[in-house]
Amino acid sequence: MRTCVRCGTAMMENYDIKIEGAANGIVVATDEKKLFPKRIGKPKVAVCPRCGEISFYLDTERLK
Repeated sequence: MRTCVRCGTAMMENYDIKIEGAANGIVVATDEKKLFPKRIGKPKVAVCPRCGEISFYLDTERLK
């Protein structure tokens, strides 16, 4: 469970990032200089229901 860094409230997790007007999302990759970099994963978003703070995070299992 994630806790908001601003107000200490439990955050709602596992939301996705969508870019308006585009079919592509955001992907975290290892090296931008490579033609086909290794994709680590799509970041997730946690939202604080009290103050609206958002937090981006990755599934750490893919980093190992």
